[in-house]
Amino acid sequence: MSKQFNTKTKGKKDETLINDEIIAKELRVIGDDGEQFGIIARDAALKIAETKGLDLVLISPDANPPVAKVMDYGKHRYEVEKRKKEAKKNQKIIEIKEIKFSCKIAENDVNYKVKHAREFLEKGKHVKLRVFLRGREMANPEWGADVLKKVWPMLEDVATIEKDIQQEGRYMSMYVVPNKK
Repeated sequence: MSKQFNTKTKGKKDETLINDEIIAKELRVIGDDGEQFGIIARDAALKIAETKGLDLVLISPDANPPVAKVMDYGKHRYEVEKRKKEAKKNQKIIEIKEIKFSCKIAENDVNYKVKHAREFLEKGKHVKLRVFLRGREMANPEWGADVLKKVWPMLEDVATIEKDIQQEGRYMSMYVVPNKK
């Protein structure tokens, strides 16, 4: 094979050294079938790879001596990319919705916002409840905590608290997640 792959993946160069790019004088070489060739000179390792029609790939450059493997590098890269795509496809994306309150919020406004929070939780989304503290309210952050303590009983049948009430700058916040079904 002895092909040089000049791969550019989204602006990043592949850092794997193959064939003539390897500069170490001696390598611990492993065959494509797991066979151990032992510690041999780089030129001899390149000859072994060439006779098999494969590439010599540097696996562990930091080892002493560096470890190289005889393999089909193109096939190896393809399989790695395939595994990455498969892992990304099976990944679950968590959506976080934020509901903002104020310290002086009216009861009907609280009910309206809690209704939206319940809808988000029933759809399986995570909800961050935040109370914005204005001006002198910063001197009394317990007012914001009181609002969140008033909201929590309205949501506790559909949610569990992941992060309890805490102050984050000008906000008092609580993070709730849907109950496991």
